[in-house]
Amino acid sequence: MQKISIRAAAVSLAAMLILTGCGSNTATTLPMPDGASPVVTDSSSEAAQVASSGEMAAPEELNTDGLTPVTVEQLKDGEYEIEVDSSSSMFKITACTLTVDDGQMTARMTMGGTGYLRVYMGTGEQAAAAAESDCIPYEENADGTHSFTVPVKALNQVIDCAAFSKNKEKWYERQLVFRADDLPEEAYLTSRYTTAEALGLEDGDYTAPVTLTGGSGRAQVESPAKLHLENGQLTATIVWSSSNYDYMKVDDEKLELANAEGNSTFIIPVKGFDAPMNVLADTVAMSTPHEIEYTLTFDSSALQKVEP
Repeated sequence: MQKISIRAAAVSLAAMLILTGCGSNTATTLPMPDGASPVVTDSSSEAAQVASSGEMAAPEELNTDGLTPVTVEQLKDGEYEIEVDSSSSMFKITACTLTVDDGQMTARMTMGGTGYLRVYMGTGEQAAAAAESDCIPYEENADGTHSFTVPVKALNQVIDCAAFSKNKEKWYERQLVFRADDLPEEAYLTSRYTTAEALGLEDGDYTAPVTLTGGSGRAQVESPAKLHLENGQLTATIVWSSSNYDYMKVDDEKLELANAEGNSTFIIPVKGFDAPMNVLADTVAMSTPHEIEYTLTFDSSALQKVEP
């Protein structure tokens, strides 16, 4: 009789309990005494809490071609301002501070709006089933904007993020890429590049394959590129596939055209080989001039010296 009473009490408790997680409704399993079968609480469908594809604008595909993931093991402790790509214009990040501390990376994302109450670093389904403690509520800033401080597994790779809408009361699935482009070179524990010094190069002229990524994907540069090393300073002659570029930038240095006719040609400083180097190129092909972000990667494995 005692076992029956305990079972009945447990079933009654399971029927009355509604355990609320991130999405305010989630099923859970209650253990039963004396080896009896567990009881699963009944809840409304988690799927109802997640916005369907028909309820969301078409997501933008995040392009990580040419990007190498950067993990916490590669970075020095500190705070760095970075950019974040979002798959949705409805989840716009206007500023982001990356904090690297004691083997962990977190990002404080300042939002372009105030329409989301909390986020979860995962899919919408995972968010709806998660415990409340695993969700990240917004923080209100002095200017009224909202920020979320989230864990970051790695930079330069696509990460799932679900955001709970204040008005719709549903989870909306997003994807984010926390970009490493703006990290200063001194943020890295070791240089990402294979340097001319490490390769034992002497002053002179060389050629090396170069890979361009970024922009619309239509632009190309001549490969292999001509390189010149003098007094430890490495430069490359970059020849574009069109004449539509009027200047380039490497870090804060603006580089003017090296030719007057033909395809746009520039002589730019090169930090090293075997890792993407961020550059800007200004195109005049559009109605107004526009700076476009690219990366150039010089391959040391096929480096060849040009004999005089």
